[in-house]
Amino acid sequence: MANLVGLTLLLTAQAMATPPVEGSAEQRVAEAIARIQAIDPQLHSVLALDPTAIAQARALDRTSRVRGPLYGQPILIKDNIEAAGPLPTTAGSLALANNVTNRDAPLVARLRAAGAVIVGKTNLSEWANIRSNHSISGWSAVGGQTRSPWALDRNPCGSSSGSGAAVAAGLVRMAIGTETDGSVTCPAAINGIVGLKPTVGLVSRTHIVPISHSQDTAGPMTATVREAAMLLTAIAGRDPEDAATAEADKHKTDYAALLDSNSLKGKRIGVMRFASGFGTDGAFATALAVLKERGATLVEIKKFDDQSKGSDELKVLLTEFKADLAKYLKSSPAPIPVRSLADVIAFNDAHIKAEMPLFGQDTFEDAQKSKGLADPAYKKAREASFRAAGPNGIDRLLKQYDVVALVGPTMPPAWLIDPVNGDQSSGGGAGSLAAVAGYPHLTVPMGLVKGLPVGLSFIGPKWSEARLLSLGYAYEQARGLFPAPRRYRTIDESPEVAPALLPIRR
Repeated sequence: MANLVGLTLLLTAQAMATPPVEGSAEQRVAEAIARIQAIDPQLHSVLALDPTAIAQARALDRTSRVRGPLYGQPILIKDNIEAAGPLPTTAGSLALANNVTNRDAPLVARLRAAGAVIVGKTNLSEWANIRSNHSISGWSAVGGQTRSPWALDRNPCGSSSGSGAAVAAGLVRMAIGTETDGSVTCPAAINGIVGLKPTVGLVSRTHIVPISHSQDTAGPMTATVREAAMLLTAIAGRDPEDAATAEADKHKTDYAALLDSNSLKGKRIGVMRFASGFGTDGAFATALAVLKERGATLVEIKKFDDQSKGSDELKVLLTEFKADLAKYLKSSPAPIPVRSLADVIAFNDAHIKAEMPLFGQDTFEDAQKSKGLADPAYKKAREASFRAAGPNGIDRLLKQYDVVALVGPTMPPAWLIDPVNGDQSSGGGAGSLAAVAGYPHLTVPMGLVKGLPVGLSFIGPKWSEARLLSLGYAYEQARGLFPAPRRYRTIDESPEVAPALLPIRR
């Protein structure tokens, strides 16, 4: 990876010997690479830069007739998503260090067709954070520890850690993440950016290192709601190789064209008090006041009899991960040393100092014990978890309270990076309902809690992306500008916290 970054430096310098045309794709890409090289050494959010990115941008300027909203836009993608070119798709693991497939995932092909340039791959929680219950979000053997641009000792959440931190730090305005349960919305909220987990089946998962075909999806992580809508418009659509996307073309639209700053007016919005708290009450109260001022009718939902069981979801994820990962690994044309979960477990044991210096692979070992997709217990768990989260969860709440969407705080503020004890988040929010059901979930920056950002979640029924984006856009426009991170060494240095830590002078 380091050699590829060095090659990028060399090729960028050579390309810039002739200054690019102002406003061109080449200029945008060169400026993004310069920002990454200047800022990212503090963050470790970018695993690798594509050394051909400048050449791609220059060719785009020379030959492309497309001048749409994504023209020349530098985009980073999470390193579990394949892109044609010299970069491997590692999922953060040394086992996939040679996984150069020379394939574009369909969503990447759609981005290129819209005129975007993939400038590199972002760091992630290794294997999308399913390796161990004692992991540190944002850590991978390939990329090290991703850090929050708000405070470098804080965790950026995961598993799309690098995508969230890179956008928040202004390295790029748009990135792609993936989510199984919280992996887009948590890092988006904790880093103070917009994140959208689409309906499962709206965006292709082909050529993406998987966890679960029931819950996996890629999604936009951007600086603004409009940019999320633009990105979703580009990547949504049917893929013949992904059966889940069979209805995608019927539901996709120009999401940016449907944004309306008055969309909250007259809308009944359910307030998820049952999924609130964890230090966000003040910011949430301010956000609710904004929604009400913009014409929304707020409907309190104080209690919810959540019938979903974490054990059901876990059984589904472990079973599907074993099967889906083997299918992906066997499909790779690259000379990789692993073709099954058992192979990956053995690789980690053989490279324990590099792969497992801080935590092990207990979740992998549990997944290896699963009995396959034909297991009646797996099928029962999937049916129960979906029914509880979807028909008896989100759908029932929307109908019972006669509301078009649900809102609540997405997550608590970022916790400290803790290599001894692992992740220490207190959890929170109702994002798991949307994840298990496969329904859309949008998070928009809501405010600061002691100098750290928290997000406001908008959750709706299947295929309701257009409505959620418009509601989120209306809130964002009324909320006003959100502050940029300052990359403090610790949040103790921030003006929101530092004065309170000083002794009282007598």
